[in-house]
Amino acid sequence: MSTSSLLERRHTVVPRGVSNLCTCFAASAEGARVTDVEGREYIDFVGGIGVNNVGHCHPDVVAAVREQAGRLMHTCFHIAMYEPYVALAERLCALTPGDFPKKALMLNSGAEAVENAVKIARTATGRQGVICFETAFHGRTLLAMTLTSKVKNYKLGFGPFAPEVYRMPYAYCYRCPLGRTHPGCDLACADRLEEFFAGHVAAESVACVIVEPLTGEGGFIVPPPGYFKRLAEICARHGIVFIADEVQTGIGRTGTMFAMEQHGVAADITITAKSLGGGMPISAVVGRQEIMDAPLPGGLGGTYGGNPVSCAAALAVLDVFERDDLLATARALGERVRATFTAWAAEMPCIGDIRGLGPMLAIELVRDRETREPAGAEAKAVVARCTDNGLLILSCGHHGNVIRTLMPLVISDAELTRGLAILREALDHVFSKRP
Repeated sequence: MSTSSLLERRHTVVPRGVSNLCTCFAASAEGARVTDVEGREYIDFVGGIGVNNVGHCHPDVVAAVREQAGRLMHTCFHIAMYEPYVALAERLCALTPGDFPKKALMLNSGAEAVENAVKIARTATGRQGVICFETAFHGRTLLAMTLTSKVKNYKLGFGPFAPEVYRMPYAYCYRCPLGRTHPGCDLACADRLEEFFAGHVAAESVACVIVEPLTGEGGFIVPPPGYFKRLAEICARHGIVFIADEVQTGIGRTGTMFAMEQHGVAADITITAKSLGGGMPISAVVGRQEIMDAPLPGGLGGTYGGNPVSCAAALAVLDVFERDDLLATARALGERVRATFTAWAAEMPCIGDIRGLGPMLAIELVRDRETREPAGAEAKAVVARCTDNGLLILSCGHHGNVIRTLMPLVISDAELTRGLAILREALDHVFSKRP
């Protein structure tokens, strides 16, 4: 089977709107390596877009999937319940931030979890308004797409969008929308929420504020210390549900099980997905018991939500984290990658900013450090050269000028060293070619 023949078949039957990072077709994967149909091996700094924190085909996850699939693949939890769903709910209620009684709803994807979290918040408050942020990405279904900030190519031509959604600036210190500098700004970007109620939507009409603790597609932006605490306090003062979208940041991606732990905040509702299933599709909405119980029986669910095979995979993922102390591994990985990026920045003026939490790190590429002009075309060329040289990596950000790392946490030292070398060579090559 050749790549060219598969490409021909793909172009014949798959819509052009389904984009691809490169032309390779994966045949197998293990740990932090992907092998294509022609036998070429790639080091993976993408991890299925943050899905493979425990690595591709982790043997414990594979074993759990096989064992569960041999006993029970599907009944629909609404028809005949099964223990893995309940067991996973128990684990997630214990793991998510917040020392208060919680309940958990299982679903299929991050976007589906976002939509249900908003439904729950609206029911609990009797309000309709939703506040989200610039640079946000919350999914591709109608409400989740409306909440997503970037227009092209996520929203172009797909309107009209869902009503009662309001967007305010995010805490993007490198490109502060208020023209301020931290810490002298005294978190003016967070206090702006109170002003937002006066000019955009009354607090009495707002059901929830939904935010990523570290933006994913928006450019791996990390707000300054105290930002989320300030937002959460304002929400609590006005009876607004505070929702943390941890679809990409959760399950150890930032060195803690959930990124909000590092901000010292317990959201009313936490959303998780991606790496929760170790490659299997599953998501969860976990929140305060009284909020989660607001919808009437039958108001939440879906045919495949919390499928027993996916639940078994998720339980195996959580076991791996606990047994192998994968959070400590994640923190060490983040320290090494950040140190490497910092050393590069001292030599490479194209690196305008380094940011992230733990191993969820990024470098923002610029054409000039003084003007901070985004180097979007150059970032695209860096990604392409990395792929040609055997490294899968992605760009992100509104201008496409941010290179992000989402390598599996189980990546070996040799694989990490090789992957970073490929990335450095690509940066040197692309920026040395600039006029």
